[in-house]
Amino acid sequence: MSEWQELLSSNLVFNHIPFPIVITDKDGCVVWCSQHAERAFHIQLEDVKGEYFPFMRQEKAAQFKTSWEKILRSRHPVRFENVEVRLHDGSHTATTMVAKAFTSGSSRFVMTLFELDEFEESDTTLQELTSLRDGLSESFMMLYFDKDHLITYANPLFLKNSKWTPKRIIGRPVWQMFADTPEDRQFVENILNTLESGKTWTGEAKKMKKDGERYWVNLTAIPMLLPEDEKYYIFLARDITKIKQFQDHLEEVAFIDPVTGLENRHRLEQIVNEAIQEERHFSFVYLNIDQFYTLTDVSDADVENELLTEFTNRLRMYFSDTAITRTGIHEFALVTPLSDWFIEGFVHYLQQHPIYIRGSAIPLKISGSITRYPEDQQSFIHLMKASHATIDKVKSQGGGTISALSPHDHDRLNRKALIEKRLLHALDRNDLQVLYQPQVDILTGRITGAEALVRWRDEEAGIVSPDELIPIAEETGLIHDIGLFVLESVCRQMKDWASRGIQLHVSINSSVREFRDKDMARLVQEHLEQNGCSPNMLTMEITEKFALEAEAERSITRQMMLLQQSGVTFALDDFGTGYASFRYMQLLPISELKIDKQFIQALSQQEKMPKLVSGMIQFGKSMDFKVIAEGVETNEQFEVLRSLGCDVTQGYLSGHPVEASELERWLKSGE
Repeated sequence: MSEWQELLSSNLVFNHIPFPIVITDKDGCVVWCSQHAERAFHIQLEDVKGEYFPFMRQEKAAQFKTSWEKILRSRHPVRFENVEVRLHDGSHTATTMVAKAFTSGSSRFVMTLFELDEFEESDTTLQELTSLRDGLSESFMMLYFDKDHLITYANPLFLKNSKWTPKRIIGRPVWQMFADTPEDRQFVENILNTLESGKTWTGEAKKMKKDGERYWVNLTAIPMLLPEDEKYYIFLARDITKIKQFQDHLEEVAFIDPVTGLENRHRLEQIVNEAIQEERHFSFVYLNIDQFYTLTDVSDADVENELLTEFTNRLRMYFSDTAITRTGIHEFALVTPLSDWFIEGFVHYLQQHPIYIRGSAIPLKISGSITRYPEDQQSFIHLMKASHATIDKVKSQGGGTISALSPHDHDRLNRKALIEKRLLHALDRNDLQVLYQPQVDILTGRITGAEALVRWRDEEAGIVSPDELIPIAEETGLIHDIGLFVLESVCRQMKDWASRGIQLHVSINSSVREFRDKDMARLVQEHLEQNGCSPNMLTMEITEKFALEAEAERSITRQMMLLQQSGVTFALDDFGTGYASFRYMQLLPISELKIDKQFIQALSQQEKMPKLVSGMIQFGKSMDFKVIAEGVETNEQFEVLRSLGCDVTQGYLSGHPVEASELERWLKSGE
């Protein structure tokens, strides 16, 4: 116990003031309370030390964030009226609270006095409201979020049903509860616009659980108003997934395609799962009519239906002992025991038996995939994913064929599925690691900075590189969690280095999905401030794809500008591999250019490459950019880059990505 805490504990004046007194640290966690507070709130100091306002309702304490920051900034006592607190008998009452921030040693604390008579009868209306709120919390999933759309509280029923944990959602945007598609983003935007106009929104909503599973709720979104015009919002939701699934099931089971007479995708999934349960070997065949809309664009609906009917007839004539389904407007899926060579022969069969409509032959082409069970994939969803991957590959090669992925392709898909599955566990257990690759000044040979790179060694997936991890994280939406992990790790490391006199510029990679979070700039600034890091020591690397999307979305550009104004710099990563635009180089706050490693590694292999790299360097210089070369592995490459005027090199020649402690040893050895 500190000296001032001992003084308070033994001081009769504080313990005889007829009002509860509580002292908390700067984060609102209890460090001391008076005997009167112990009686009034029915708490024991030793039991509540470190707890966040244990005498306030959890959701109310969460909403107190803005006011708390006001207290910490003020030099004078701050008074709050009608603050709801919990009494010793379990009831709640409204009181006046006076709070004053003070400093002891190097730490900041807040002393709070409650103008409360502990024996006063609780207000009947407040008791009624409390009972009503408790009843709602037991019956509905409840989610509170503030005026910045950041989640501040989730009740136990919400956490149970959605599988989210407080660690994963508190302080995160409410958008995270929904899928990240244009339709879903627009849907959420409409809800938030309604709330900000002061109106309540009600309706059905499709939300997303922690594991990515979708679920349906009846949602009521309510705007709330605190004193001093502070706003917050509440989501009240009841899970209706089973009802929706039952309705969909009835509709899907009853639905038979009126054009072809084939069963639909729902029946296809049943057929596949039945075959899997019976341990039958089969081929899953997915067929797509190429240029379907072009074929039918100049025709009426009758012609389109006739084309589909005739195509279905040929499927039935060619494939025996086969379940045939129509899964989309021009997509068909088959479950068949037939061999690959016979399935591939359907392309020639269509050529020999063309479809005639109104006397003219239709130039029909198809792209198809063959995926074997269990040799290639072992579940319906993975059979579908493999099929779509195969169709994409076939179409990229011109279409018109039925093909199967190679064993290597299937291994890659299976590994991707494994990484998706294991990534959630890795984030929960903090299994990811941040390594640092040094960046060397080409003239002095000194380490001037480092790029922070995320590494993951999993017990099942093995070593997962950033090139493998980041695209999957972006697809699943977990890029936000990875980005936050790297940001927090880097800021802590920069703070540690600074405490020991090490000043090193660090760059981190950023995703456009992170910057779609309207609170991204504030989040970066907060972590820098909390760790006492200078923004001038941080660079955020963006790709050319990111830059193109940022150019089209003002909110992203605005956040980048805010960070630049605070001192953070931006680097254009992998330069030369994407769609370079002179326009976004003028609009966005870019100050560094990183030439992609594929150009650097070809310097001594291709005759024209030195001239191309020289042009890139001169272009960067003309824009007043610092130019960094990535992937430098040989002395020959280094010397060429030095002769061309490059500023900084990064690659295995100067160092592999290493832990912070190893990088420190390099820095000290170079002093």
